[in-house]
Amino acid sequence: MIAESSQPVVLITGGASGVGQAIAESFLQDGAAVHICDASADNIAAFLHSNPTASATICDVADAAQVDTVFADLAAQYGQLNVLVNNAGMAGPTAAAEDIEVEDWDRCMEVNISGAFYFTRKAIPLLKQQDGGAIVNISSTAGLMGCPNRSPYVASKWGMIGLTKSWAMELGPHNIRVNAICPTCVEGDRIERVIDSDAKQRGLTNDEIRDVYQRQTSMRLFVTGEDVANMVQFLVSPNAAKVSGQIISVDGNTETLANWLD
Repeated sequence: MIAESSQPVVLITGGASGVGQAIAESFLQDGAAVHICDASADNIAAFLHSNPTASATICDVADAAQVDTVFADLAAQYGQLNVLVNNAGMAGPTAAAEDIEVEDWDRCMEVNISGAFYFTRKAIPLLKQQDGGAIVNISSTAGLMGCPNRSPYVASKWGMIGLTKSWAMELGPHNIRVNAICPTCVEGDRIERVIDSDAKQRGLTNDEIRDVYQRQTSMRLFVTGEDVANMVQFLVSPNAAKVSGQIISVDGNTETLANWLD
C-alpha cells in the first residue's frame, strides 16, 4: 500500500463491474478502505452485497455536480484519500468517422476525459493533505496507436496519456505519483459488445472478429481485470516509489490495432 497508515483509502471510478471491480476487490483483499462510484445502482448494489466493507456512491462521472457528491461521501466516511484510480470509461461508437453522431462523440469525451479531470481536480487537495499519494489512470493500447472505426475512444485514451504526463509534472513536487496503464482488450461484457457491433458492421461472425482482435497481440490473447489490478497494485506500492509519469502496457505486446482482415 502507499500510505504508512494501517488502512489507506482508495477511490475507484467505475468500480462496480469489470476492470474497476477487479481493482476494487484487489484493494479490499489487501486491507484498504475502498470507496467506489458507478453510474449503475444495480451494479453498486451487487458489488456491496459481495463486498460489504466497501462504500459507494452512484455517480455519472461526466456530471461535475455528481462528482462533488462522491467527494462529500468520501469525506464523511473516511476524511482522507491516498489513491485515486480513474477507471470509469465507455467504449463509444464503433463506426467510420463520417458516420459518428456528434452526441456520441461528445458523450465518449465527457465520460472518458472530463470524468477523469473532474475526479483528479477534487482528489489533488486530499492527496496533498496526506503529503503524497498516487493516481492511476486507465488508458488503453488504443491510446498508443490508431484504431479504425473507434475515433472517439482512441482520442479519449490518447488524451488520458497526455493528462497523465502533465499531472505527473505538476504533482511530482508534492510526492504525488501519476501513471497510466494501457490494457489491450479485457475479457468481459464490454469487449463482447464491441465485438458484436464490429461484427454486425462488417458482416462477419463474432468469433471471426474476436480472432482478429486476439491476433493483434504477440501473445494472441485478451487480458483479464485481475491482470490490470495487479499492475495498479504495483504502481501504488512502495516498490514503485520512484515510478511516475509512466505509460505501462498490460497487453501481451500489441503489434497493431489495424484490424482489417485484408
